[in-house]
Amino acid sequence: MSSLTTIPRAALDRSLKLMRAPVDVALSRANGDRSTAVKLAVDRADATVRGIAGTALRDGTLRDDAQRRKAAADERQRALDLRGRAEAVREDADERAAEREAEAEKRRRQAEEKAERRRKAAQKRRDTTKSKSAKEALQRKQQAKKAAEQAEERAEKHRKEERLSQLEDKEKALDEKDTALTASAEAERLKEAAAKAKAARKGN
Repeated sequence: MSSLTTIPRAALDRSLKLMRAPVDVALSRANGDRSTAVKLAVDRADATVRGIAGTALRDGTLRDDAQRRKAAADERQRALDLRGRAEAVREDADERAAEREAEAEKRRRQAEEKAERRRKAAQKRRDTTKSKSAKEALQRKQQAKKAAEQAEERAEKHRKEERLSQLEDKEKALDEKDTALTASAEAERLKEAAAKAKAARKGN
């Protein structure tokens, strides 16, 4: 009985290996989860065919082999699923990290822009204060110059008034002197005239 089941089993094994050989060669050259999934599908089909044949031939060894192959395929499927979930988690983590990095870059840029606005505002205030101070200093200088000019004008006016007053006093003194001289001359003339008149009366 054992030899009767061994022959079909060996023939089935050779047939399955021949049928899947091109697929195995192609998959060996390919990489990635897609090729792994295709290989799993082929392994599952292989196990299914072996299981059906084992049942049909009442070959326990073939059925056990089919079960082992199916279990191995299931294990590889679980590993593939875990790897896929891990990859999804990694991609999600990478995406969140990229979002956090982008958000951090955005905050950094906003902070720099805010700092630049503050710097410009402070510079503007300094420039305004400096300009205001310079303007006020210029105004004070102009006011001081104007006050000095006004003081000089008042002093010059006072000097002119003093000179005018002195000239008027001098003119008055000269007038008084002229009047006194005129009065003295008139008195002298009158005196001489009186003397002449007196002499004339004596002669008569």
